[in-house]
Amino acid sequence: MAQSSLYERLGGAFAIAAVVDRFSDAIIHDRIAGDGSDNRALREWHTNELARLPGLKFMRTLWLCNVAGGPQGYVGTRPGHDALSLEEAHRNLHIAPEEFDAVAAILARTLDEFHVPEAEKGEVLAAFAEHKGEVTEGSRQPARAMS
Repeated sequence: MAQSSLYERLGGAFAIAAVVDRFSDAIIHDRIAGDGSDNRALREWHTNELARLPGLKFMRTLWLCNVAGGPQGYVGTRPGHDALSLEEAHRNLHIAPEEFDAVAAILARTLDEFHVPEAEKGEVLAAFAEHKGEVTEGSRQPARAMS
C-alpha cells in the first residue's frame, strides 16, 4: 500500500486553506515581519496593501497544496527561475533571513494550533525552508567592486 501524500495527510485543500488563512492573519501584526517590522517594505505592505491579502492567501494555499503533492497547480504571479520559485514575488520586500525565520515560527505555531502531527509539521516547515534563499534574495546587497 502506497503512503498517503502530505496533501492527503494534512486533510486536503480545505484544511490547508484554514491553516494558511490563520497563518496569514498572524503575520500582519508581527513585530518582526508584519506591521511592526523595522523593514519599511514589510511594514508598508502590512499597513497599506491589506486589500491584496485575500489573493495572497489564495496563492499561498495553492503553493502549499502543490508542494504537498495535491492536484492544484501553482504558478507565481511573478515567476522566477522555475514554477515554484518565489524570489521575484518577494524581491521588492527585501526580506532578511531573520524576518523569514519569524514567518517560519508563525507557521510552526499555526500548525500547532491546528494540531498538525509532528511528522507532517516537519515536512511543511522543510518545504517552506527550502525557499529561504529565494525569499531573502532581495535583502542581499550587490557586491561592490574593489578598487
